[in-house]
Amino acid sequence: MNRRGGAFDQGLRALPRTVWILGLISLLNDSASELVYPLVPLYLTAVLGAGPRALGVIEGIAEAVGSLFKLVSGVLSDRTRSTKPWVVTGYGAAAAARPLLALAGTWPVVLVLRFVDRLGKGVRTAPRDALLSLSTGAHQRGLAFGLHRAMDNAGAVIGPLLAAALLAGHFPVREVFLWAAVPGALTVALALSLREPDRPEAVATQTFRWSLKGLPPSFGRYLLAVGLFTLGNSSNMFLLLRARDMGLAEFQVPLLWAATSATAAVLSTPLSALSDRVGRIRLIAGGWLIYALFYLLMGLDSTSTTLLWPLFAVYGLSMAATEGAERALVADLVPAWAAGRGYGWFNLVAGITLLPASLVFGGLWEWAGPATAFGFGAGCALVATALLAAWVRAPDTSGESA
Repeated sequence: MNRRGGAFDQGLRALPRTVWILGLISLLNDSASELVYPLVPLYLTAVLGAGPRALGVIEGIAEAVGSLFKLVSGVLSDRTRSTKPWVVTGYGAAAAARPLLALAGTWPVVLVLRFVDRLGKGVRTAPRDALLSLSTGAHQRGLAFGLHRAMDNAGAVIGPLLAAALLAGHFPVREVFLWAAVPGALTVALALSLREPDRPEAVATQTFRWSLKGLPPSFGRYLLAVGLFTLGNSSNMFLLLRARDMGLAEFQVPLLWAATSATAAVLSTPLSALSDRVGRIRLIAGGWLIYALFYLLMGLDSTSTTLLWPLFAVYGLSMAATEGAERALVADLVPAWAAGRGYGWFNLVAGITLLPASLVFGGLWEWAGPATAFGFGAGCALVATALLAAWVRAPDTSGESA
């Protein structure tokens, strides 16, 4: 046990500077994002008078349109052999949009600002993931992406805790949104300090494309499984709205999300590092099964507010097992010269499917009740898990050394 712990610590110390800076950027960015994120459903319903359908429209359109830019920025970062400008621009757009929610007087204004926020995410995500993969070896991809997701989720703990503290101090929701400007500015400053990695040249036969042509067939099959899973993975705001409907106190809603993110933050690094040894697909499939169980239980009317806390911790476990491993698997399947395109397609599929996912989920909730909506999400996860296990074959990277 000590030997494994020592090897784990050595692996963390061996990670490049870029991995740690990107992790710190994500920590600060998610502190700002999650300061705002849990309060948007409350703001829409209690202040602006909108319902689940408006929430579905806002989140679906913002995520889906922003996802289109994940492919654009990914392919163009391959062509220009440059990732930093995309990362800086993406984080800058999000940092500017979040505090402006305090000025929104109608839900269409919230839609515009959420769109700008998600557009920034779309611009930065694929180049950032490519930057992470190009800065690490195959033997440490799981660890690197796991550390990044852990720090991202640590920020998702800090943000809701700060939101809860401000609400407990009787700050209006509009003023809470303004606090997002501070970590947002620090995020942009750190992004400016990043350095471009060395990346392999594409040979003459490896032309730049927008399509999947030239990429391994296993990657296309992986995208199909991811797309089906995401179809049942609507915005997490529905989870917070469900918790509120079950009777959870308003000030406890951000605390509940903080507990979820804390679980993911603690477990993301060791679980993603485990994928370097046991394989990405096994870990992802296990996480998707846990997700399906969580959604089934969330749909039950008999679920009490006391059970919400361990349930959301289980959801954090699902996040920890999948978020880093899913991204590391992309690097295993796609050649390094097309890393931006590979991550562009991965993030595009995962993001664009959120439009029908959120619209369908919101519609099912209003027309048939939350049990049907959550049952649909669980069913998609189960079928996607079966497809992942049956269709996708990844190369074995567990024996590779630095």
